[in-house]
Amino acid sequence: MLLATDLDGTFLAGEPDNRSKLYQLITAHPEIDLVFVTGRGLESVIPLLSDPTIPQPDYIICDVGCTVVHGDSQQGLHPLQGEIDELWPGEQIIEDTLAPFDGLQRQEVPQERRVSYFCESDSVTDDMRTRVEALSCEVLFSAGKYLDILPKGVNKGSTLSRLVDHLGVDPETVLVAGDTLNDLSMYQQGFKGVCVGASEEALLEATEHQARVYHAGAAGCGGILEAFEQFGFLGHAGIEAEIPDAMNSGKSDLVIVYHRLPYEEVVEDGKLIRRRPRSPNGIIPTLLSFFADGKAGSWVAWSIDDPELGPFQTYTEVDTSRYEKLVAARVPLSKEDVEIFYKRFSKEAFWPTLHTFWERATFRDDHWQVFLKVNRRFAERAATEAAENAVVWIHDYNLWMVPAFLRELRPDVTIAFFHHTYFPSADVFNVLPWRREIIGSLLQCDHIGFHIPKQAENFVDVARGVTPLEVTQKSGCAPRFLTYGCAVGLDEMSTEIRVNDRRIGLGAHPVGLDLDRVKNALADTDVQARMKTLREDLRDIRLILSVERLDFTKGILEKLHAYERMLSEHPELETKVTLMMVCVPAAKGMTIYEELLSQIEQTVGRINGQFAQVGWTPVQFFFRALPFEELVAYYTMADVMWITPLRDGLNLVAKEYIATQGLTQGRGALVLSEFAGAAAELRGAILANPHHPQDLADTCYYALAMSSSEARSRLSEAFETVCRYDIAYWGQEFIDTVEQRRAGKLKNIVPMGKTAA
Repeated sequence: MLLATDLDGTFLAGEPDNRSKLYQLITAHPEIDLVFVTGRGLESVIPLLSDPTIPQPDYIICDVGCTVVHGDSQQGLHPLQGEIDELWPGEQIIEDTLAPFDGLQRQEVPQERRVSYFCESDSVTDDMRTRVEALSCEVLFSAGKYLDILPKGVNKGSTLSRLVDHLGVDPETVLVAGDTLNDLSMYQQGFKGVCVGASEEALLEATEHQARVYHAGAAGCGGILEAFEQFGFLGHAGIEAEIPDAMNSGKSDLVIVYHRLPYEEVVEDGKLIRRRPRSPNGIIPTLLSFFADGKAGSWVAWSIDDPELGPFQTYTEVDTSRYEKLVAARVPLSKEDVEIFYKRFSKEAFWPTLHTFWERATFRDDHWQVFLKVNRRFAERAATEAAENAVVWIHDYNLWMVPAFLRELRPDVTIAFFHHTYFPSADVFNVLPWRREIIGSLLQCDHIGFHIPKQAENFVDVARGVTPLEVTQKSGCAPRFLTYGCAVGLDEMSTEIRVNDRRIGLGAHPVGLDLDRVKNALADTDVQARMKTLREDLRDIRLILSVERLDFTKGILEKLHAYERMLSEHPELETKVTLMMVCVPAAKGMTIYEELLSQIEQTVGRINGQFAQVGWTPVQFFFRALPFEELVAYYTMADVMWITPLRDGLNLVAKEYIATQGLTQGRGALVLSEFAGAAAELRGAILANPHHPQDLADTCYYALAMSSSEARSRLSEAFETVCRYDIAYWGQEFIDTVEQRRAGKLKNIVPMGKTAA
């Protein structure tokens, strides 16, 4: 079967329930060839292709029949397109010919091989028609206001008929659908057709006596569904037998969808053991806290399905003593799936691009298919767990496509998404081959959170290049965030956008710090002993501390080069300062960082070889993860914390240092990259440009030479921010914002299994 349908007023119209039914029906039947036949230009059709709720067309006939392309590539379908091109005299000739006629207003919409105007009916004169015909073109006037000048003999119907012949499709298996007079040519080809409910009266009159044209009662997609039954396209079973049963709702009011389980899994003696997580940043404990009051919930995360460990267990308890009604709903993945989905594709394609290192990215379509498969599994599990009208909170770029699949499965739920990673500008993000699918998926969310306003605004710019949207709400960024004081500052951000009939909330929610964790570490006797030892070891040496994971985004090499420059320019620092660099290894199997590690080690060796003296090592390099408690001891002793990533979504290490110094009444200075998200909120930090070697060296030297009073003043300002906007504030602010959107949505929502009146 081939369904050739107009868009506006037809395939994109009708009751939401009928649209959903028709779209699911087409998706469930890959043997149905779907053809969009529209008066829109191709540029105006492309945004629809990023909407995951709309079936993707096999072919697109647009520009009222003047353009015909493949649905997947949007490349011209030849020889059909070439034959149409030969008939077109050119836009300039048409404009010059119609210039003497009054009452014509050019339509400022994308259009090719046609010229379109707005006008009244009396503007379309016999003289105009004569002049147009002399150019081997013809006039099409519809809906009392649309005037199209087309190549002679070219219209929706003629191009569709030639497409059917080209594909070798049996004309008896074709159904055409439309609602205005410019669809008439499709019905004149002899195909079975439907004029959907609320069609233009002129179209109904023109097709009134055509036996193969059905006039439906329901508008839009509802009318097409009527025609399916009227003409028996689905056999005797009928439409209802073809529609999949609605998915039953689960029992969880809040579903967390995260790439990590809320506990750690380790294999000991051939058995899978669960133990309490050692979360490095407090995010997992904060998310768990939402279930401490007995709220029914599910935590959806992946786990390796290893047959050697026995049958896979989907549901496990988390901690019944603390979270009575929380279960972990595990998504089974093979080791190969995890290797591709997380360690290779996410880190080799998405991670470099998000951090503006697109030249390092590797894009593979087979890996993208694995990514889609895994994301669908997450969505299916979340859909099974969620209670009716529940909140589903999805985390980070590894799960970008979950909203698309979830919205299809559970249109009732409120979908929230938090983007933990940096979100780049449009010119960077658009490098991704699957940008339309990704943005289309995220636009299925009800609320999307980012760390800082700049990242939210970057998302809006990217989305604007994918689909028409309207910014419906904005808010000022001050005083919560810096505006013009750093590279990632912004004075105003979009807080709500509208895409078609959906409103999506946007928010800046920088993740905060777990202050109690720092306090507990400082109270630990082992930490206090370590602090005393460090104080004795350092004596009069000023300590510059750098802590980051091994990654090209962290600017480690740039920092080492700046340190080398600073020692060269300020020889008085020799034997007086040392750089302690803690570099945390990447996850096992991440081989993409091996070359970077080699370069770092060579640079450290060169600096130490050039400047070292007896009893003094300029750079102390630790390539291992240090326990948090030990790091806190170093935080207390560091005169300067040097955090200068080339790009970073936030950076919690900077906040850990500020908290430690503030709690111990220290006077340490934070030198922070102005390209880290934390730079937009940590007033008091000394901001540096990590791409400028001299600035990097100068700001570090400034921090070392700073007076005690200035250091304490800066620290006090940053410490106030860290204390006020802690991890609990982050979680509660985000969930409160989502609940507000959910409440607004529930005012208009239709209960599952029921139809709107």
